[in-house]
Amino acid sequence: MNLFDVYPLFNIEIIKGKGCYTYDIDGNEYLDLYGGHAVISVGHTHPYFTECLTEQAKKLIFYSNSVINRLQIQLAEKLGKQSGYDDYSLFLINSGAEANENALKLASFHTGKKKVIAFKKSFHGRTSAAVNVTDNPKIIAPINSTFEVSYLPLNDVNAVKKEVVKGDVCAIIIEGIQGIGGIQIPKIDFMQDLREICSENNIVLILDEIQSGYGRSGKFFAHQYSNIRPDLITIAKGMGNGFPIGGVLINPMFSPSYGMLGTTFGGNHLGCSAAIAVLDIMEKENLINNAAKVGEYLMKQLKTIPQIKEVRGQGLMIGLEFEQPVKDLRTKLLFEQKVFTGVSGTNVIRLLPPLCLTKEQADTFISRLKNILI
Repeated sequence: MNLFDVYPLFNIEIIKGKGCYTYDIDGNEYLDLYGGHAVISVGHTHPYFTECLTEQAKKLIFYSNSVINRLQIQLAEKLGKQSGYDDYSLFLINSGAEANENALKLASFHTGKKKVIAFKKSFHGRTSAAVNVTDNPKIIAPINSTFEVSYLPLNDVNAVKKEVVKGDVCAIIIEGIQGIGGIQIPKIDFMQDLREICSENNIVLILDEIQSGYGRSGKFFAHQYSNIRPDLITIAKGMGNGFPIGGVLINPMFSPSYGMLGTTFGGNHLGCSAAIAVLDIMEKENLINNAAKVGEYLMKQLKTIPQIKEVRGQGLMIGLEFEQPVKDLRTKLLFEQKVFTGVSGTNVIRLLPPLCLTKEQADTFISRLKNILI
């Protein structure tokens, strides 16, 4: 049997990681400025993280959600405290796409409607409803188009008002920072307008913080720069530092009932142990503040490089836009300079390093980037 060939692969096999570095099968060291799509939050193979998973695996890896799991309760308490949402409820699943699926489902249950407003260049996942609110027709199969979606320009409040007046919208879904869309940051007044529009029209505001959350922006959630509170917040990626886990933070206005939502693997014992360890490390090592400080420093240095058209971002979620396509640049960074980066579209390099990135490692990246550009 062969693997289903849907991923273009670099000819590199990574077998080990430590902190902000990864190592291939030939022993080469790479500075990881991408964290496996923003997944590695507290660093590769953090000793406390691996110890927590090992100890839990020795006791119990999984049992179903038909019994009490105190690790879920502990995770919810820690997450509520650190995020500032201790009055919300937590539903645990396995991935970001599932988080958005369940958020959209809750919104539809709550309002009795099914139309959704999303934004151009958005990405919310590849499963049924999540992919339907993703602005990429190439990955939306006909079977996914089961409800109407209006893709509006980001930061265009008049377009939102014009759509909302029709009275058929159940939810507005927006990323805290658009990742795939090129590290585009919603304006503060636009986010505040969305909050007001949703409150006035019985529309559920969903904040997709799957990539931009968990401290990556320099705050726990990127939307907190706008001083708003959404109705639903979706999380994953950095939540488990590589272990598959996701969740939905749910406003008290939603009333649960048995069977409304469900999952087999979500909130399993090993996943909860991973997520608890991440929160412990983030708090003990002050990683959110580190992301803010190192991110600010890195962006300041990047803005001095004349070949970069624009530097965008918050914290350690950074986009470098160039006048020309960046495919060759990314390839040279990887194979010649041994640095992992990502891309957004054709002209943007995307940086999503672990939150423990140091200023010295940021300087190393700057030096290696200049080796190619200058």
